[in-house]
Amino acid sequence: MSLLKVLSIDGGGIRGIVPGTIMVEAEREFGIKVADYFDLIAGTSTGGILTCAYLCPSDTDATKPKFSAEEVVGLYFNKGKQIFDDPFMHKLMSIWGIISAKFPERGIDEALKEYFGEVWLSQLLKPTVITSYDITNRNGHFFAQHDAKEKEAYDFLIREVSRATSAAPTYFNCARVKNKLGDSFTLVDGGVFVNNPAMCAYAEIRDGFKNVEGAPAAAKDMKILSLGTGFTKKHYLYRQARKWGMAQWVRPVIDIMMSGSVEVDDFYLKRIFETTENPAQYMRINSKMPGDVDPEMDNVTPANMAALKKLGEKLFQDNKEALAKWFEL
Repeated sequence: MSLLKVLSIDGGGIRGIVPGTIMVEAEREFGIKVADYFDLIAGTSTGGILTCAYLCPSDTDATKPKFSAEEVVGLYFNKGKQIFDDPFMHKLMSIWGIISAKFPERGIDEALKEYFGEVWLSQLLKPTVITSYDITNRNGHFFAQHDAKEKEAYDFLIREVSRATSAAPTYFNCARVKNKLGDSFTLVDGGVFVNNPAMCAYAEIRDGFKNVEGAPAAAKDMKILSLGTGFTKKHYLYRQARKWGMAQWVRPVIDIMMSGSVEVDDFYLKRIFETTENPAQYMRINSKMPGDVDPEMDNVTPANMAALKKLGEKLFQDNKEALAKWFEL
């Protein structure tokens, strides 16, 4: 049976190096190209940027990907410092990120424009689910290539898609993006409600895709590879948290919301695929951060980025046998 092939990538800032490295190793080991192999790619935040990069068409051949998996992960090493640039004057004016976003948006805007130029969502090579959240209309906003191909109202420049999905509160200002018709949306990082987009990908396949018999696709008709960006469990003790007010709760709440949504989606997808003949059609790769890795999403020191790459390579090797079986399904 021919299965619909889905790749899902979590949010996590510079920790996108981890899933990016896994896909570098997968391309080498299994002789695949991400853009050719998968039928749909879903991403949140850094995973949304990776999605756009994997599926961005070449400048010379609109049917071929512009970047290899190795070039995609190179975005972090080449532009990480620029994206998470925190000049002294910005620190001073924002009072070290207290009264405005921690990072100015110029760095990320310039990096995304350099990589993606004027490419539109509708031009991506495969269907997508890229998450963001509309803070004006108070609803999830999903960037879908297959919808953008049908209606200009759903079509956006992918540099703006990438900016919106990664507009993490407290780190970057919210994004103001326009569709092809000129309608404006005020969006923030999709991680505020779905940091693991695998369930969104599953729902999208169920809603609009067909199996080989032409019937609506179900769990048995798809396989999902879900990649995390690593995690750490910060412990918030009663004696510390019992008297916290608004200011003290901001960062812990964001941490709890993002990690909680990741775990819930994984839990439910495992239960869904346990009802199929082959539960291994759903595969999740994630790991607790080792001691030499800083889990902060904005640590772009060469040592930390090298440690993230090393973690991605280790996760690939640890899961190589299971991945080989997954790719053979």
